[in-house]
This record gives sequence, structure tokens and C-alpha cells, in this order.
Amino acid sequence: MSLHKILFLVLLWAGFVVQGQNKQLLYDFVEIPQAAMVNPGVEADFQWYTGIPALSGISFQAGSSGISVNDIFANDGQRINDKIRDRAINGMTPRDELSGTFQVEFLIFGFRGRNPDHFFTGGMYLEGDAIGYWFKDYAVLAFEGNADRLNQRFDLGHLKTRGELVNVFHFGMNKQVRDGLTVGGRAKIYSSIFDFNSTKNRGYFVTRPGESNIFVSTLEADMQLRTSGLNSLKDSFDEENTAGTVIKRALFGGNLGLGFDLGFTYHLNEQVVLTASLLDLGFIYHTNDVKNFTLNGTATIEGVEVVLPDAFDDPNTDFWEDLVDDVENFVPFDDNTNSYVSFRPTKLYASLRYNFGEPVEGRASCDCGVNAVRSPANRAKYVNSVGAQLYVINRPRGPQAALSAFYQRRFGNILSMKAAYTVDKFSYTNIGLGMSLQAGPMNFYVMADNLLAYRNVAASQYASFQLGLNIISWGAR
Repeated sequence: MSLHKILFLVLLWAGFVVQGQNKQLLYDFVEIPQAAMVNPGVEADFQWYTGIPALSGISFQAGSSGISVNDIFANDGQRINDKIRDRAINGMTPRDELSGTFQVEFLIFGFRGRNPDHFFTGGMYLEGDAIGYWFKDYAVLAFEGNADRLNQRFDLGHLKTRGELVNVFHFGMNKQVRDGLTVGGRAKIYSSIFDFNSTKNRGYFVTRPGESNIFVSTLEADMQLRTSGLNSLKDSFDEENTAGTVIKRALFGGNLGLGFDLGFTYHLNEQVVLTASLLDLGFIYHTNDVKNFTLNGTATIEGVEVVLPDAFDDPNTDFWEDLVDDVENFVPFDDNTNSYVSFRPTKLYASLRYNFGEPVEGRASCDCGVNAVRSPANRAKYVNSVGAQLYVINRPRGPQAALSAFYQRRFGNILSMKAAYTVDKFSYTNIGLGMSLQAGPMNFYVMADNLLAYRNVAASQYASFQLGLNIISWGAR
């Protein structure tokens, strides 16, 4: 395989670090304290709880909306070059998404106030989020070149990507405002470790037959890459002090921002429950360690003697440096340290749940029958719950949605299981399963999505898991 195809494969698979942030199994799973993190208006029946540091909440998601590893590397008798061309280059579109997230909680706690209708939460977690859309025209140009594509415009707007690593401090409260309605809110302070984004690119590159030369190429570009925190991380890596730099930037030494979460739970009647939440309605203001790059202008170039993709095949030709030098003479590259604002990927959840079966006796030393209580702290749960959930996340190419149906089964106060079937742009066969186990004051939960894909992991386009350990007290109510 030629050098340019190897480089292309590296870029292709480096991008497949996964899918979005939907936590459909955790949402409204009220036995787990972390359910408050996806709906600050959740009904909490705890007296207090705390997480085991760095183990209370760990989540990771990975996948691709385009192709899987198996699509390219399966031993199916087809040439790998043909599979790359048919399934990746021509098979994917600029709307195919390569995105991912992880989250690690370092601190989480919750406690009931003097007024039992008030419940407070707080903590700190580290979150990484990244997304890149398939840069189709760039891939075509790198893999096939422009020799056979005269007069074709390669769209520079296909490059859309953003990513960040941020430490989040949060504190919130929820309250029963009237019988059957609980509302909650949470304030967040973001401490950015690094950020990059290039989402508003426009322009094109086209090659036509020339007059003074064989070819004439026109480049019209309005492109920008904004970054913060990357220079300090690079310097710390050279000085072997990366951990110290990350910790400093995570503890208010990075660029700071502010955000809010909102949510509610409303009982339409004793067995039908409506919930919704809006998360990460916030921004980060990047003022320090900022480095931005721009390419802006229009030029027609006649005489740049670089023929793609053949130029990749000669390792002794430093054609990239020559090409950049030539392009810079026509279209100005620039860099600056201008401050900028980045907005968090806002998320919306909503659900409608129907409870049925026998009520589950509560842990409190009180009369917790169905008709005897109304407060969130001692409202009876039911053995069975079914319902539907909606999830929407704001992304650079517009909102991304998912729809889930779920069933939850409680086995007393010890064990609760939740199964969900989810449909989104990544999979139509996503079946997930979550479990919450209560052993005295210790709560352990584990969740995994897309279980059917584990029969052939290489053919999977999506995988996700969550797990955590908490200590819970119900007290006497």
C-alpha cells in the first residue's frame, strides 16, 4: 500500500473515538445518586450520599455513524483499497459523525436540608468531549488526487471539529414546590484544561486546465482554528511536568466559564410521571494561552508543481513545505491570540414513565403506603416502570436526537434493573442494560449499551459503559 493511503488510514481510524453523550440508562434511574447529574429535578429519597472518589462515576462511549473496523479489515476477499474507496470515501457523507466523550467523578455528595423538601447536591468531575464530521472532500483529494477531477470544487467547509477537556465544579438544589412537582437547578463553574474548535470554515479548492501551465488551481478560503491550553500542555510535556500543568489548569488555573442545569419531575397522577432536564447551558471565556490560526483570502495559482496523490509516493520530496510556501505567497496564513467564547454542548432530556404493579416498601421508618405519602423523600416506588425517553444534543451541524423505550424492574430495595432500546443515527439495534445493587449503605451500579454488538466487537459502530460506587443513607423520615 502506498504511503498516502497509510497516512489516510491513520487519520481515518484516529478519528473513530466515538459516539455522543446519551445516558439513557442512567436518566430517571432514581435508585442511583448520579441520576441527579442528568436531571437536577429528580425525586431523591436519600437522606444523604457521597461517592467513592474517582470511582463514583465513570463513563465512556465510543462508536461511529459511518463504518466499523470490520468494514475495512474483514477477511472477505476484497482488496483493502477497494473497501476504503467504496465504504469510506464514497460510502460516508459530511454528516457522518465521529464523536466521543468520557467523564470521571472525583467528588460527589448530596444531603437533605432542614426543610425535608430541599435536597442539595455538589461535586467535581472531569469531562472530555470531542466531535469531528467526515471531511469527505479532503479525503477524496488526499486519496484519489485531483488529476482526474478537473473543474470539481472541493468543499473546505467539510472540515468541522471541536474538542475540549474541562474540569467542572457544581452545586445545586431541588425542591418540591407543590404536590407532585419537584424542580431543581444546578450552577457550574468550568475550568478549561484545553480547547480547540474549527467549525465555521468556508471556501473551495478547484483545479482547471491552464493557459500558461498545464493546470491552474484556485483557492478561496475563510478558515479558522481556535485553541487554548495546548501550548502550555506542549511545554509541560517537554519539561516532563504534564500532570502538574493539567492539575493547575483544572483547579481554576485554566480559562473559566459558567453554566447551569435545570430539570423537573411532575406526577400527572400517582402512576404517570413526566420529567425533563436541560444540561450545560453555559460557556467558557478563553483569555489565556490562546493561539488561533486563520487562512483567509482568494488566489489563483498557476505553476505549483504538486500532483496529488503521486507526490506522496516520493519520500525524498519535501513537497508540503514547497506547497505551503507557494500558497502563503497568494493566500495569507495568520495567527493571533484573540480571546474567544466557546459554548458547551447543551443537552435536553425528557421522559414519560408509567409505574405499575405492587408498591415497593420504602426504607424509611414511616408509613409509606401509596395513599399515605406525597413528598419526594418518601413517595412509594412501584415494582415495574415502562416509558419512553427523548435525548437531544446541540452539535456543530445541528441537533442530534435519540429516542429510547425502557422497562425497569425492582426487586425490593436491594436490586433494580433497567433495559432500554434506543434508536439514533448510530444504531437501530441498540439494546442496553443497567443494574443498581444496594448492599447495606453501599450502592454499586453498572450499565452497558449496544449489547448485541458484543457478538462481533470489530463490526460494532457503538459501545458504551458506566459504573460507580456510592455510600447512601436514608435516615429516619
